[in-house]
Amino acid sequence: MSYEIKIPLFEGPFDLLLFFIERDEINIKDIPIATITRDFLNYIKKLENMNIEVASEFIVVAATLMRIKSRMLLPRVLIDKDGNEIDPRDELVKHLLEYKKYKSVINDFSNLELVRRGKHVRGNVSEEINIIASRTNVESELQDLNLYKLLVVFQNSINKFDSKKNIKIHEILQFPYTVEDQKKHILNKIKVQKKLAFSELIYDNPLKILVIYNFLAILDLIHNSVISVSLGDGLNNFWISLN
Repeated sequence: MSYEIKIPLFEGPFDLLLFFIERDEINIKDIPIATITRDFLNYIKKLENMNIEVASEFIVVAATLMRIKSRMLLPRVLIDKDGNEIDPRDELVKHLLEYKKYKSVINDFSNLELVRRGKHVRGNVSEEINIIASRTNVESELQDLNLYKLLVVFQNSINKFDSKKNIKIHEILQFPYTVEDQKKHILNKIKVQKKLAFSELIYDNPLKILVIYNFLAILDLIHNSVISVSLGDGLNNFWISLN
């Protein structure tokens, strides 16, 4: 027996975002970041589970969505130089509108390409053949060949080979943490201890990225009125308890 797995393919991360927006009939200027981020990350996770390599631009957009989500969770409002409130989604919406505008003319260009492929320029075939033949006259090129030219070609090939070896490869690693998992972890500790100090989460694992995930999880729980915080002992510390 054989089975076949099919997943939708998208030309880029913005193509995937537009799919979610059109599927859910969302106003592009009022995007629910939490919902879009969850769907976007789930799609990337499906690709990874199927051992499909995720392009770097998808990971960059995923990080951008997480950054926008965290900024929207913060109680502090961003103000521009004119005193107007800045929506963290504005830049993303601007890029999506630009992408949608250019995507709308892709089909026209594709049809134009198909039409042009079926056309050939009329000309003097004999003259064109002679020009091509003169450019690829191997015998005349071999007559001017000498040891110096061979050495130059060899040196250029070596230089190209060395330059390719020295190309730096940047590897993007996905952290084994999620905001949802840290929310569950924090709630479990609070249920046992009744009251949890933020410094205790840092002492358990002082890894910088995990501290950030814990802080985002706490902000999300506060935003949903699940927990409350009060002033704690020491600098930059606070107590966390269930509402």
